Amino acid sequence: MSPAYARYALAAALTAPLAPVAAQQSPPPRYPPTRMVDSATDYHGTKIADPYRWLEASNSPDVAAWIKAQNAVTLPYLAALPGRDVLRKRITALYDYARTGVPFWEAGRWFYTRNSGLQRQDVWYSRPTLEGAEQVVIDPNQLSPDGSVALSSFAPSPDGKSVAYGLSEGGADWTTFYVRDISTGNTADTVRWARFTGASWTRDGKGFFYSRYPQPPAGQELEAKLAHHTLYYHRLGTAQSQDVKIYARPDNPTWFVFGGVDETGKYLFVFTSRGTDRNELYLADLGDPGRPNVRAPIRPVVTGHDANYWPLGVVQGRLYLQTDKHAPNRKIVSAPAMAPDPAKWATVIPAGDTPIEGASLVAGKVGVHSLQDVASAVKLYSLEGKLEREVPMPGLGSASGLVGRFDRPELFFSYTSPLRPKTVFAYDAKTNRSRPFEPPKLTFDPARFKTERVFYTSKDGTRVPLFVTHRRDLVKNGENPAMLYAYGGFSASITPFFSPAVISWVEQGGVYAVANIRGGGEYGEKWHEAGMFQRKQTVFDDFIAAAEYLIREKYTASSRLAINGGSNGGLLVGALMTQRPDLVGAAVPEVGVMDMLRYHEFTGGTAWAVEYGKADDPKAFQYLRAYSPLHSIKSGVCYPATLVTTADHDDRVVPSHSYKFTAALQAVQAKAPRCSRPVLIRVEARGSHGYRPLDREIAEQADIWAFVAQHTGMTLRPMSAAVP
Repeated sequence: MSPAYARYALAAALTAPLAPVAAQQSPPPRYPPTRMVDSATDYHGTKIADPYRWLEASNSPDVAAWIKAQNAVTLPYLAALPGRDVLRKRITALYDYARTGVPFWEAGRWFYTRNSGLQRQDVWYSRPTLEGAEQVVIDPNQLSPDGSVALSSFAPSPDGKSVAYGLSEGGADWTTFYVRDISTGNTADTVRWARFTGASWTRDGKGFFYSRYPQPPAGQELEAKLAHHTLYYHRLGTAQSQDVKIYARPDNPTWFVFGGVDETGKYLFVFTSRGTDRNELYLADLGDPGRPNVRAPIRPVVTGHDANYWPLGVVQGRLYLQTDKHAPNRKIVSAPAMAPDPAKWATVIPAGDTPIEGASLVAGKVGVHSLQDVASAVKLYSLEGKLEREVPMPGLGSASGLVGRFDRPELFFSYTSPLRPKTVFAYDAKTNRSRPFEPPKLTFDPARFKTERVFYTSKDGTRVPLFVTHRRDLVKNGENPAMLYAYGGFSASITPFFSPAVISWVEQGGVYAVANIRGGGEYGEKWHEAGMFQRKQTVFDDFIAAAEYLIREKYTASSRLAINGGSNGGLLVGALMTQRPDLVGAAVPEVGVMDMLRYHEFTGGTAWAVEYGKADDPKAFQYLRAYSPLHSIKSGVCYPATLVTTADHDDRVVPSHSYKFTAALQAVQAKAPRCSRPVLIRVEARGSHGYRPLDREIAEQADIWAFVAQHTGMTLRPMSAAVP
């Protein structure tokens, strides 16, 4: 890729090496007292005290008062950090560029998102041709001017008359669907209590499939355990109470049930899952797409939750599937759609040395996205499995895989890397060339920086990749402030990504490293399984080894190294900082899973039991207790400077994980001898697990990076830029 990047003349400080600076030391803040209660749980004959359990009642006045008192300490501390405003200004400038999403075709029009730069949320547009005049379909910035309500779902109907869109308060997982008439802008139907679902229309445009739960008890919407996920069909113009129940599993109330219509509108795929890994697959023939029978019989394709099965679609009566059954690196198979007995499956694309990350039926072909040492490779195959094209990638980075329809020739993919923002490319299979589609223009010069893919050896000898981004003039003298990030779970592949906040960090001379540790899917299912259940300590060992590598290779030093991760990655940070508090100077666990003994008691947490195990099982209790961050905090230890972040509308990882961890850590840190490292918690109001409107996201990132700079010895210098 060779987009016309804008060149900017940065201040002379940008190219000058940073002089060694000692980490800032000051008296720790005075923490508000946190009440302790006499609470304990007996786990298989072992009593575990839980003195902060009252913080689990997130809607109680007492918890609200605790949050207010904590923020009253944290927010002034962060606001007073030297250079915080420098970072906020620079991150804002780096975000201020127009960016466009991957377009898709529906109802004779192209639909895509665009952000002009600093809009709180992306706007949905459509146009009749890729070069045609565009019109706004939905601007969520008008629906929620302060951005506190997230546009979480968008699905235009196949007849082009309507669009179903989902709104989520604070970006929570609960979604309310609205149906808007595209020509008039009027909104009619409303569907509530949807969760973990999109809207999948029938081809006649008269209704859509979606999944929802029963309405939770008032006041418990964000923390109540979930049960009876059910697939429904909503017909336009009718009340939600009249929606047709399509599929449910009352015999297994904690299972998830999903459904979606294929591209042709003839087939409905139905899925069940016990959690975040492995699924069953069912299929219904809806008949004539113009007059679909939504009550058509649902027949099993594969049951038993023994692997992952993802349908690509049906072509000429054959069902195409991606699966990891007997194929840890995944494969593509096909079978007769109405007789899909696994015994009749034919392998179309066998599992290879590199894992298949995703596949799609596009432009009459099978598009396959695989990973080669975590970098993307994209290929086109015939329906019979013959390799026809390898799509050239712009560099060492991450692609989305090919996006398009089977019945149309257009092909798109998005590409990003640590030094390039996500860019959409239109791919021409005939010439095997790609061209940028409305490419972004940046407010920095990527030529000043470099990303290295290196490998290090973990505790057990396993080779692990590490992507390190820094200024080209970096001197490996052990004096550079550094941030190490990882995730390590749920088969999620952390491929190279672009972040304006990271650019602001490396501009200042910082190092940013991303470790592709086990538990993820970067090397297929075996890489994932190596970090599950009782093997979870392997994930933490990989993260520890990454930190040791950065120190050994003199990118940084322990006192100048920070660690960061979110959700399962927040658990990772909590585990490292409690197991090896000597290894890092600062830690930022975001929306982390910190109480491994009770995580399954809240909202959808039971879904993670297929990854972690549950304390209800005596064997699992032993290993969960051994690494649970909340239960690994010890008195007399001076832990790294810590900034915990969470949000009050997080109904994925409920904020009580962060509340309890912070309270316990503050209690011991305040008493640790000669320990001046702070322990703070930042609670975002009307935010959720992964959503902030852009202005608040920038504010949070500025706080995080200023905190890390303060406690890794970085002096933040104003950055100036001038457009040539």
